[in-house]
Amino acid sequence: MNDFLLYIPDFSHALVVTLGISLCAALSGALIGFAAQAMSRMNALLYGLWRTYVWLVRGTPYLAQLAVFYFGLPAIGITLSAVEATVMSLALYSTAYFGEIFRAAWKSISVGQLEAAQVHDISAWKSFWHIQTPQALRFSFPLLGNQFISTIKESAVASVITVPELTMTTGQIVANTYTYIVPYTLLILSYWLLAQGVSIGVRLLSRTSVEG
Repeated sequence: MNDFLLYIPDFSHALVVTLGISLCAALSGALIGFAAQAMSRMNALLYGLWRTYVWLVRGTPYLAQLAVFYFGLPAIGITLSAVEATVMSLALYSTAYFGEIFRAAWKSISVGQLEAAQVHDISAWKSFWHIQTPQALRFSFPLLGNQFISTIKESAVASVITVPELTMTTGQIVANTYTYIVPYTLLILSYWLLAQGVSIGVRLLSRTSVEG
C-alpha cells in the first residue's frame, strides 16, 4: 500500500498530461473531422481529397506520423516541442477516424426524410443542419466516445519522444526503482479510470440528448 501511495504524485501529474493531450487532440480531431466530412459532401474534388487523406492516415501507423512531426519538420524549419508535436499529430490522426464516424452517422439518416424535406421546399443546407446533423450526432455519441478512448490509448506513443504522460512516467519509475508490479498496475488503473470517465460522460450526454 505504501508503494502505491509513494507513486501517486507522479501518476497524478502524468494523468493530467495524458488527459490534456488526449482532450485537445480529440476535440480538435472531432471538429476538423466534422468540418472536413461536411465540406466533402459539396463537390467531387473535395470528396476525393478527403478520401485520400483518410486513406493515407488510416493506412499508416501513428508512430510514423508522430516521428514526421517531431523529427521531420525541423528539416524544413518548423520545430515543435514534444507536447506540441503530439497534440498536432494526434489531432490530425484522429481526424480521419472521427470523420468516418460522422460519415457513417449521416448515411444512417433515411432517404425518406430527405425526400420529405425536398417536398416541403426545405433547402439542402437547412436540411443538412436542422434534420440530418442533430440525428447524426445522437447516433454517433457512442462511436465518438469509443474514438476518444482510442485517442487516450494512442497518446501512450508520445512516450517515445519523452512526453511525461502515463507510459513515460511508468517507464521512468521502473528504470529508477526496478519494481514492476506496482507501477504497471497503476498504469493500467489510470487508463481504465480515464476510459470509464469517458464512457460515463458519453452515456450522460446520450441520455440528455434523447430526453431533450
